[in-house]
Amino acid sequence: MKLNELKDNKGARQDRVRVGRGIGSGLGKTAGRGQKGQKSREGVAVKGFEGGQMPLHMRLPKRGFNNPFAKDFAEVNLGAVQKAIDAKKLDAKKDVDHAALKAAGLARGGKDGVRLLGKGDFSAKLKFVVAGASKGAKEAVEKAGGSVEVVERVSAAEKAAAKKGKGASAKKAG
Repeated sequence: MKLNELKDNKGARQDRVRVGRGIGSGLGKTAGRGQKGQKSREGVAVKGFEGGQMPLHMRLPKRGFNNPFAKDFAEVNLGAVQKAIDAKKLDAKKDVDHAALKAAGLARGGKDGVRLLGKGDFSAKLKFVVAGASKGAKEAVEKAGGSVEVVERVSAAEKAAAKKGKGASAKKAG
């Protein structure tokens, strides 16, 4: 086989159908859109519309609850931390906080900080500074000779609410 003999498989390249180009083409006049009506017109995409019948997404029951006040923690397992230390991605001499875990590629997201979970084997002596930790994770870290410091992170909304409340009480006193 030579370069000049290369070609596509049969049917690999097909010209697009040019609709509305005369009755001889087979898709002339109404161009396959039928007669009249909203969908025969240009620029119409009625997704989920079922002709006035209650749409499927509205007929199905609602499920669950999405808490707008839920905290968003980056969950990190101790086994993953141990692997990062073994791979020299984490420095065992420094405190391990959200920034350090993020730099090591362990904590993704977590607007409200990091929550430590106890899954996996852990043997390093570390000091964790995190927003939360499970009971098992604390026990495993302390058993290995480390410590867990839980810091309360105050969200921007809570700060604003506290500030608003403080300003109101100061005005009443003065």
